[in-house]
This record gives sequence, C-alpha cells and structure tokens, in this order.
Amino acid sequence: MSKVSNDEFLFVPLGGAGEIGMNLNLYGYGPPGDETWLMIDLGVTFNDGALPGVDVIMPDPSFIEERKDNLAALVLTHAHEDHVGAVQYLWPRLRCPIYATPFTISVLKRKLGETDFGDQVEIIEVPLGGTFSIGPFDLELITLTHSIPEPNAIALTTPLGTVLHTGDWKFDPDPVIGDAADEDALRRVGEQGALAVVCDSTNVFTPGESGSEADILENLTKIIADAEGRVAVACFATNVARLETISAAARANGRDVVLAGRSLKRIVEASRENGYLADVPAFLDEEDAGFLPNDKTLIICTGSQGEPRAALARIAANDHPRITLGEGDSVIFSSRVIPGNEQVIGDMQAKLAKRGIKIITPRDAMIHVSGHPARDELARMYQHVRPQIAIPVHGEYRHLVEHAALARECQVAEALITENGAVARLAPGPAGVIDHVPSGRLVVEGNRLIPVGSEVIKSRIRTMWHGFAVVTAVLDANGLAEGPQISTSGLLDDEDDPLLDRVRLAVRHAIDNMAPDKNGSDDDKTSEAVRIAARRAFREILDKRPITRVHLVRIG
Repeated sequence: MSKVSNDEFLFVPLGGAGEIGMNLNLYGYGPPGDETWLMIDLGVTFNDGALPGVDVIMPDPSFIEERKDNLAALVLTHAHEDHVGAVQYLWPRLRCPIYATPFTISVLKRKLGETDFGDQVEIIEVPLGGTFSIGPFDLELITLTHSIPEPNAIALTTPLGTVLHTGDWKFDPDPVIGDAADEDALRRVGEQGALAVVCDSTNVFTPGESGSEADILENLTKIIADAEGRVAVACFATNVARLETISAAARANGRDVVLAGRSLKRIVEASRENGYLADVPAFLDEEDAGFLPNDKTLIICTGSQGEPRAALARIAANDHPRITLGEGDSVIFSSRVIPGNEQVIGDMQAKLAKRGIKIITPRDAMIHVSGHPARDELARMYQHVRPQIAIPVHGEYRHLVEHAALARECQVAEALITENGAVARLAPGPAGVIDHVPSGRLVVEGNRLIPVGSEVIKSRIRTMWHGFAVVTAVLDANGLAEGPQISTSGLLDDEDDPLLDRVRLAVRHAIDNMAPDKNGSDDDKTSEAVRIAARRAFREILDKRPITRVHLVRIG
C-alpha cells in the first residue's frame, strides 16, 4: 500500500501584501510543521515622515528566522530597493544562499560590500530564463519588463502544482533596455496547468496599458530643446532605460550629462558591468558641472521623491556643494509620485519655484511611464497563464480587492486576498487562509534594528508631539530641600518662563503631601508622584502631555 502524503503547499507574505513595497514572500512545502521554505525577495520601504529619525523600514523576519534551518534559499526577482534592500540588514539572521541574475548580483554585491559579512554570503548566479532546483522546488525564471534591467517572474513548481510569482512587471513591446517579455514562456506555464498566480497590483486602477519606455524620448528631447539654462532631470536611480533615454535626449540637444547622486553612479557601474548602457557615452561627475556652459549642461539627479539627503533636495535648498540652479533653469520630474511623498515633493518644488526655476512633471507632458501593469496587461497575464487561483500582492488593501475582482472577471476560479502574516494553503484542497503568523516592521535606528513599535520609537513620537521635561528635586529627611529644577525640550522658548513656576508649585505640593522618608525607601513612590504632578500641571497649563523624567537627589 502506498503511503498517503500529508504535504502542503503554502504561501506566507511577511511584507508587500496590503502595502506597496517592502516585499518578503515565503513559499513552504512539506508536512505541517516541518516545511521546507523558500523566500522570494527581501526589500525595504522608506519613511514617509511618520517616524522621526528613521529612514529605512523593513519586514520583521522573526517567523522565518525561527525556522531558518528549514530555509533553503532566497531568490531575488530584481534589484529594486523594495525587493533587495533589506538583504544587507537581515541576511545575518537568515544565513541562506541567494539566487539572482547577473545585474541584480552586481547591485547586491555593492550593498554587501558596505557590511562586515559580505564575503560570507553564498551568491549563486542564474542566467536569464534559467532553470534550477532548490529542495522540493523546481524554478524557472521568465523574463518580463519593468523599470530596471532583468526583472523576472518565477515559475515555482512542486508535486502539488505550479505557482507563477510575477514580481514587478509590465508588458513593454519596445523596451529600451533588455528583451521584451517572454510571453511564450507564460503561455507554456498556462498550457502545463498553473495552480496560482501571485501578482503585482500596483496599477490595477489604471485602465489600458502602462505605456512603453520608448515613447518618452521624443517628448524629453523637445522639452530640453525649449529650455534656455541648465536642465536637471530627476528620476529613479535604478531606471537604467530612463538614463539611456535622458542621455539620448541630451545629446540630441548638444548637452553634456552630469550625474548627481552616489546611487546613480553605483547603478551605472553595475549596468556597464553587465553590458547595459554600452552605447551611452561616459557621464560626467558632479565636479565637472561648474566648468560647463549652462545651455550645454544636463544634470541627472537622485531625489525625485523629496528624499532630504538626495541631490535634488540639496540643490533645491541651495545646499549642494558642487551644483546650483537658478532663475531660468529647469527641473524635469521624470518619475511618478510614490503615495505618501506628496507633501515633501510639493515642498521641494515650492523651493525651486521661488528661485525662478521652471518645473515640468508628468502632468505637463508624457515624460514618465510606469513599470507596473495596468488593467489590460493584468488581463493578458491571466489569459496566458489561466491559473486556478489569483493572489494579489504589492498593493494596498483596496488594490488587492480590485485586483481580485478583475481576476474573477478573467475567469479565475478563486481569488484569495492575503495580508502580511496570513498563511495561505494553496494545495491540497480549496485555497484559503488557514492561520496567521507574527509580522511587523523593523527600522534602522543608527547602527541597530528595532521594532517600529518599540518604546524608543513611541517615546520619540510622543516627544515630537508633546515635548520632554526633566524634574530634578533635592530631598532630605524632611522633604524637599532644594528645587525643584525643571528642564524642558519642545515645550517652552525660555527656561525662565514664569509658567514653570506653576509646575514647580505642583511638584512641591506632591512632595509635601508625601510622608517623610528618612532612608529613601519610598523614592520610587515619590518619583511617580512627582512625575504625575508635573505632567498634570503641563496639561493644565499648555494642554500637552510631555514625556517626564524625575531625578531625585538625597542629601543628609
């Protein structure tokens, strides 16, 4: 009698489901509790200003970290930050081999070169369109198009079926960089029978198609031709095709191209290392900008999203050490606005406008196309692959709901909405969420990683809104001997403000109402009474609830 298998095929997103960015996807295969796990992508997102003092945010990998002995590998679909950016922070917790195509490896190695463990990471190069096996998983990379070289879908096959994990993608019939999408391979996956598609939802509300990168060149060339002074173009550093397009438009107008921003230089190095940008002349460095005539200069800048330390933000603040823009110059924003960045981008554009700098955005002309599929492209993907199950990812919850509805319109039998931490069983039996596991976010705080809900972050937010106060009281056996002294931050302009006298009085009353304590045994009780009294006084005086610390000093 043959043994009956109790193996399951699972999908568990820990990042990128119910949000755009910060992707971390897990596939598990095997008996419950002893699955072999495969991770696809390990990315970051960036602070939208809600968390003070934080730049980089990433998924909390605790669930898979506890099972790292069963983690077979990490496979990277492409080199965008929201898919690879967390590797340099989280790999020591996972210590698994990494599989990727050549360009992605070039980008990754530059990131790992900034760590003290980079030489310990086992990196396996996979060619475009390559096939390979990892544990119980047979994988095939399928070339798609996106706003970065070498975007790959992954056909992931187990004895219980095949899942197509799309990564980020679009159908661009005329990509400036790389090959067009391998739609024959997608049809073959469909003909062989696809269990599920786990698919990008970013542009599910956008009708039609996303457009071709090749369509931008003519518009950029004309806009640059009409410009009189210096021209700066802000775009995503990883959009190598856009760099080639901008360079071609600049050359057509007799302008030399300067790169402003370290990430641009790193991407150009990785691109040339892999044969991309081969026909593009060498870019000039920031130091060269001052020696060029204004009407012969084009500057490609990082910072299209208003990142405070990026080149364009510093130029807008007139704080860049080597590049300046002024009245009569132009800035072209050849990028989309990532949701959440509207305010900081608007503030940066206002600074530019006040200095007489002309601003051109995608609202004014077709100078940007998305790297993600619009509705017609999503429908075409489902027509090719014909899965039994659709699992939308890479979108906010409203995107996932709309994507699920679209999949059903495309005759997909089951559409499963998952958010971070959901355990979805794909097979055997009907697909469904069978459990939830811990998921969360970590932030880079200096040289450490801490949970986004940690007391450090909570205290910082409270301080930002309510300020900070320190109460110092000197006590002897009879009570208050000196003080209290009160220092504040973010509450008052002047430490001699007479309003503080009311806080001091409240602290004195709190101490006077305590029973005399000759040996300091009740210091904790006294400190808490003082803290409550001071906070209550600040609330009554300023309608603020500052973080309040108490320092008791005993004499005698």
